[in-house]
Amino acid sequence: MIPVRIAGLALDARQQPVVILKPLDEDLGHGRILPIWIGGLEAAAILKGADDTPPPRPLTLDLMRSMLEALDAEVERIAVTRIDDGTFYAEITLNTPLGDRVLDARPSDAIGLSLRTGSVIWVAEDVLDQAGIADEREEQVDEEEEVKAFSEFLEHVDPEDFQG
Repeated sequence: MIPVRIAGLALDARQQPVVILKPLDEDLGHGRILPIWIGGLEAAAILKGADDTPPPRPLTLDLMRSMLEALDAEVERIAVTRIDDGTFYAEITLNTPLGDRVLDARPSDAIGLSLRTGSVIWVAEDVLDQAGIADEREEQVDEEEEVKAFSEFLEHVDPEDFQG
């Protein structure tokens, strides 16, 4: 397993949200990145998790964090474990009073929960080998502009845009 960070949240050429993960020990423009396509609502949840402003009412991932705290459980590990036919799979390992529990999760939900709990995200090495691409970025992306553009997209998106 390789520890990663969220290197960005972007829109591809078809306006589909992509979360980009990058190994912690690699610098910008070197090594690999792992793009994972997600839904618009999931991207909004990740974006909200990166924002320090609490929502007026708990969102689903905020509720999950509160439930874990109420049950004396904590997130031990977030891991993107495999890719099968283009679909990524993740697991959330919880440390509970009854012992460790491993839950199947969508990567977008696991990543969003990691932001809310401060948990490190891990990616299986074979997933990075199979789906990672060369990081050829030459200059630092202006995160504030990227977040602003993505937020504008989310304000105008219609859930029907994501139906098959």
